[in-house]
Amino acid sequence: MEISSQEKLLIDIVKILNNLKIEYFITGGFAVSVWGRPRATFDIDIVVKMVEPDASILVKTFQRIRKAGYANEEAVKDAIRNQGEFNFIDPNSGLKVDFWVVKKNELNARGFKNKKIKKINGQKVFFSSPEDLILSKLEWYRECKSTRHIEDIDSVLKISGKIIDKKYLKQQAKKIGLEEYIVQDGDVIEIKAGV
Repeated sequence: MEISSQEKLLIDIVKILNNLKIEYFITGGFAVSVWGRPRATFDIDIVVKMVEPDASILVKTFQRIRKAGYANEEAVKDAIRNQGEFNFIDPNSGLKVDFWVVKKNELNARGFKNKKIKKINGQKVFFSSPEDLILSKLEWYRECKSTRHIEDIDSVLKISGKIIDKKYLKQQAKKIGLEEYIVQDGDVIEIKAGV
């Protein structure tokens, strides 16, 4: 099976992060495709732990692997200072990689603790756990009410439901004020939209 341009870009980025010893995990639509049904996504979302000195070397490394690639060093530094987002645009595929500098909150701390390894074309890649992915998607849903997040959660629950730690999911949802979205009937968990 031929590797997609998105998978190739992901592997290249993961190798860079590993070489620079930058901790990360993949979240968003790409993680949904790992834990749920594959779906089209036009970016790769990566949560990273970075400090300001990482910015320069990261941007230079991006430019070495993709000469016409776009990453702005000042935007990276600003994202690190403000725990925000920066991106890299791959000229070969037109794909965008969104890097989310870790916020000092419980959900992100758990995300790094619970990240899971999956292999993509022989490369070990860290992904958000399915439980933390669901919690993250619930937070995004609460913020913007996009049904795409609910569809993603339903997909993860249907495909990975047997491996999901339901007790952990409910406990953490309660801790961050998302318990009203989760309905459990026996061993089945469903998400209640429209709350």
